[in-house]
Amino acid sequence: MLLNKISQHDNVAVAIEELASGESYTVGTLSIVPKVIIPKGHKVALVDIPAGSNVVKYGFPIGHATEDIKVGDWIHSHNVKTNLGDILEYQYHPQHAESSIQPIPKTFAGYRRQNGKVGVRNEIWIIPTVGCVNRTAQLIASGAQDIVKTAGNIDGIYEFTHPYGCSQLGEDHSNTQKILADLVKHPNAAGVLVLGLGCENNNIEEFKKVLGQYDDSRVKFLVAQDVEDEVICGVEIISELVKQAAMDAREDCPISELIVGLKCGGSDGFSGITANPLVGEFSDKLVANGGTSILTEVPEMFGAETILMDRAINEEVFGNIVHLINDFKQYYEDHNQPIYENPSPGNKKGGITTLEEKSLGCTQKGGRSKVVDVLGYTDVVRRKGLNLLSAPGNDMVAATALAASGCQIILFTTGRGTPLGTAVPTSKIATNSEIFKRKSNWMDFDAGVLLKGQSMENVADDLLLHVIQVASGTLTKSEKMGFREIAIFKNGVTL
Repeated sequence: MLLNKISQHDNVAVAIEELASGESYTVGTLSIVPKVIIPKGHKVALVDIPAGSNVVKYGFPIGHATEDIKVGDWIHSHNVKTNLGDILEYQYHPQHAESSIQPIPKTFAGYRRQNGKVGVRNEIWIIPTVGCVNRTAQLIASGAQDIVKTAGNIDGIYEFTHPYGCSQLGEDHSNTQKILADLVKHPNAAGVLVLGLGCENNNIEEFKKVLGQYDDSRVKFLVAQDVEDEVICGVEIISELVKQAAMDAREDCPISELIVGLKCGGSDGFSGITANPLVGEFSDKLVANGGTSILTEVPEMFGAETILMDRAINEEVFGNIVHLINDFKQYYEDHNQPIYENPSPGNKKGGITTLEEKSLGCTQKGGRSKVVDVLGYTDVVRRKGLNLLSAPGNDMVAATALAASGCQIILFTTGRGTPLGTAVPTSKIATNSEIFKRKSNWMDFDAGVLLKGQSMENVADDLLLHVIQVASGTLTKSEKMGFREIAIFKNGVTL
């Protein structure tokens, strides 16, 4: 099969391999002869599409033709334009299809913390309250490596540096504090050293007000200006945390304890055919078994938002999704920026033409489950099931927001490839087997096998097994390579 027609309603098909000009290709009962070479992952017209008429993929319009398009024509940004407008009003049309997925008695080996939360790693984290002590955090982590290695049962020590914590105002300052507080309390961290400078706006005493209650055997504090040698003092504190954390042990936990983030980056023409619907199938399996998945990247919901709205569990959640979408559109307008400045150059090269097309592929990661809650940026998950989280499409900011919301693991689909990793294990799901093989040092799972006849059900079962293995201690490629960064959303002025 060299051409893929995704929905019976589509008037385009996707090239599974590069199509030669002048050769005949079959799609169902149709024979298509491309007028030019059609790159792999790109679209070809199955019927004549008059100028102004909708181009349909996934069963939904992805834009309109800007000129007359003939059968066999290459369809891309040279002859298609988005249909999307600005802030909209929406109506709730609930769809409550019941899941046919049967519960499965799967478990993973996790770390159950004193507060009942479950982690999938037993790590020591150093979290600076301000960017001024980033290098200090690195020196402490380096100086404590031998302590961690010889302790046993510790999965490593990692510092999460950032440029903020001072010279911020209002919401920016609050967001920095809340994201850092969420990470301090994350169950993947067996012990946390909160490292401050002493004179910053986000000084430790102020930060504690945001942090609230914490386990003082697991969370320690150090103010660099208050001691003679902050690195020596930091290493000593790490030694205390290691002794406590080394007593923790993995135990069997039901998959209902898993909270998995759903993310994509470097999407291509296969993202909405393989990796994203595969992750959606996994998400449905997890939710059906009492687990939680979190979908973010709000700007990449534009154009597919009504699909999510109609799956809201009730009118309150529907209203929250409307606010999620329109508030993000307002953010663009407040900064005098076009709402639909998407897809990226890499997306376009991979075959994605409009934001609707990107969004219809992107939102498939949420499967078909009901949406049970909408989380604001910095919120921590509070309901099991499929959640939506407010965060931009930027890979590092969105991945950090997912980690801070409580995700122990992130599934990251990609067709172009990226080595990115954040505070929690980030598993890369390749949309095609070529990128999986070519970037084997980045990729963890090959969804491209779906293009070779393997069934979605079987591959989804394999992905579930992969997630269980990661949750039980198997390192992702990004973990092995040391990609562990965070990025915090910034909106306002810097003093």
